[in-house]
Amino acid sequence: MKRLSSLVGVVGVAVLGLSGLTACGGDDSSSSSGSGSSSSAPASQPAAAGAKLATADISGLGNVVVDGNGRTVYVFDKDVSGKSTCEGGCLDKWPVVAAGDGTPQLTGIDASLVSTVTRSDGSKQLAINGLPLYLFASDSQAGEAKGQAVGGVWWVVGADGKKITTQPSGSGNGNGY
Repeated sequence: MKRLSSLVGVVGVAVLGLSGLTACGGDDSSSSSGSGSSSSAPASQPAAAGAKLATADISGLGNVVVDGNGRTVYVFDKDVSGKSTCEGGCLDKWPVVAAGDGTPQLTGIDASLVSTVTRSDGSKQLAINGLPLYLFASDSQAGEAKGQAVGGVWWVVGADGKKITTQPSGSGNGNGY
């Protein structure tokens, strides 16, 4: 009898474990299955949560806004408040800071400064003081700000939401995009 109840216990645990794995597998496959779809809704699934913005001290620039991975964010002088003008090839060097679907998670930034703008393709981009936010593709890790003053039109953003126009020392500015 002891042997039978031990067997029933083991089978019960195995069934519960498999059902838990199946539930997790279903959640994963539904969130990743949209990658090949032409629908715009599944394409935004990976950014289901709200984006994250925080602040970090960047050498020579002070306390600046960074994304959830600690990468420096930038604003573009050619953008108009509430509208992005960086399109096409510009986006290869200056990817947008996607807004995601939820409320942005902010650390060290006044929530009243943060909003979203709708891009020409319908996607949502985070903005600060109405100016769309971007990353610089050549910033390969947290703490870098290689995009500062590129072309005289790309700028890091301070925790107060204002662009910082400090010129980097000893680096060429190249063209803006």
